[in-house]
Amino acid sequence: MVGKNHLKLIKSLHQKKYRNQHQLFFVEGLKAVKELLNSNIDCHTLFVTQAHIDQFKSYDVLLITESELQKISALKSANGVLGVFHIPKPDPIQKNDWILALDNIRDPGNLGTIVRLCDWFGIRQIICSEHSVDSFNPKVVQATMGSLARVKISYQDLKDFIAQSGLPVYGAFMDGESIYSKALPKTGILVMGNEAKGISNEIFQMVTEKISIPHYGNMVTESLNVATATAILLSEIRREHL
Repeated sequence: MVGKNHLKLIKSLHQKKYRNQHQLFFVEGLKAVKELLNSNIDCHTLFVTQAHIDQFKSYDVLLITESELQKISALKSANGVLGVFHIPKPDPIQKNDWILALDNIRDPGNLGTIVRLCDWFGIRQIICSEHSVDSFNPKVVQATMGSLARVKISYQDLKDFIAQSGLPVYGAFMDGESIYSKALPKTGILVMGNEAKGISNEIFQMVTEKISIPHYGNMVTESLNVATATAILLSEIRREHL
């Protein structure tokens, strides 16, 4: 039976300080919850409405009403299933493939989409600067659509990480060399910058290769959305070594 303490806990997990305190986060929706249940991320509690109870016969669940779920949901319209999971411990960084480094990405939707893109292109590690949006923010979690189960994200001092990596560093800039004319290595770091300001001056100093996505239209927009740009660059990185 769902009690007031259950509801209070989930409401608290909307805030980063309580996610850190409890080392828990939540995800909503049938597909996303099942993705995490099938991963190595440990489940704390499953809340399921009567309409979905038959799909979780092999799990211990707490039955929750639609109205109770709506009160704790981060969505405009709750969709029947909510799972609370333990925040996983960060894994050691592997340097045998490309790593995506995010310099102060602040929009939850952008980070969530970028995580999905990394999952699609087989990029298993994202390093976020310490002031980037929290990857367990409910809006980020929802936008990943379960890809959070397969892409490892860690928060570090980006300057220190790059300095110690020993890898070539490719930064996305409006005035960089076209990605389509570059011979790309099998391993490296791709740095994507803040939505409004781009890559910070501190990280700019550490970039070894400035790259860009050329435009072809007559009208020059200010820039591409960071998630869109990430998709194009990751696609080209993978195409290089098909």
